[in-house]
Amino acid sequence: MSISGRISQSAFDGSRLRVILLLDLYEGAQQQFLDAYEHMRNQVASVPGHLSDQLCQSIENPSQWLITSEWESAPPFLAWVNSEEHVETVRPMHNCVRDTRSMRYSILRETTPAGPTTPEPAAATTQAVARVGDGAARHALTFTVKPGSESKVAEILAAYRSPQAQVDDTTRLRRTSLFMHGNRVVRAVEVEGDLLAALRHVARQPEIRAVEEAVNPYLEQDRDLTDPESARVFFTRAALPAVHHVVSDRPAPEGLSRHALHYPAKEGRGMDLARLLALQDAAAADDPHSPVYASTVFQRDDIVVRLIDITGELDADPVASVGLKGLERDGEAERLIDLAAIGVEGSLHTERNINRLLSHIDMTPVTDRSSADS
Repeated sequence: MSISGRISQSAFDGSRLRVILLLDLYEGAQQQFLDAYEHMRNQVASVPGHLSDQLCQSIENPSQWLITSEWESAPPFLAWVNSEEHVETVRPMHNCVRDTRSMRYSILRETTPAGPTTPEPAAATTQAVARVGDGAARHALTFTVKPGSESKVAEILAAYRSPQAQVDDTTRLRRTSLFMHGNRVVRAVEVEGDLLAALRHVARQPEIRAVEEAVNPYLEQDRDLTDPESARVFFTRAALPAVHHVVSDRPAPEGLSRHALHYPAKEGRGMDLARLLALQDAAAADDPHSPVYASTVFQRDDIVVRLIDITGELDADPVASVGLKGLERDGEAERLIDLAAIGVEGSLHTERNINRLLSHIDMTPVTDRSSADS
């Protein structure tokens, strides 16, 4: 089995997905939890792409439980876990659980019982190539603010004091990049070590809590971060997971700049658009002449955001910047991007329309801080 030399992660490699959920229950909440689990498993059993799940209890500590599930691939799981239906399905569990930790793994190898009647697992359902990481996890949050409040919100978010970068012995905040597109805010983070530990660390910092409180009056979706249920629902709905990340294996050039692009996907086509952009960025990583050195695609529902590190100006090679190199004439992007919503008429094979698309999807930078800045 080979190993890909470039840094890469992807939800689109077609491999089966194993999801592991660790739970620590409140004392006396076991029966309530079991009832909630029965409700949940009956719901999830009908979700397309779901294969199986197991509920396990620790033999060492009865308050610790484990739920594992297997999915045909990552996309159907991500569509489910980021849906409003999921939010409502797991709500009965919240009063039972003291702490949770969710982990997602693509299946690379597996051992099956030996025997002439045992079918060989389909090659396409396991991850074909072991990928190389850079020790970082990536995640984003997105929310909308009331129209007319954008400049005030940008002022608040740009002025915050960075929290301590070192979370513990193994976890460290690497970089936070914050952008706005109209009244939508996107905050992307890079974390070395435990992503959940880092997010909790940041949420507890007084300077961060002060900023969040200052932003609260301008949010379109009400939240109360002092109420665990309200905070949980808000951050569940705000989650914008990274579905693809790739970095070229060529030496990092000097003068890289970071940009975020917000793509208007046609209704119900967000996942397809994210997959298309992921394939394009994987190809760009192999192109020594591409200005795109690194890319992360974030997606939930029809919200698609692409974070890129590039050399030169964004508009120097607009086709490469928007991630459509080679696709300008085949119509694939036009079937997925709602060009009419941003006033782009006609096809994308004209330089004028590519430039108009780029100008519409280019997000406004608010702040971009590495741990060295903190």
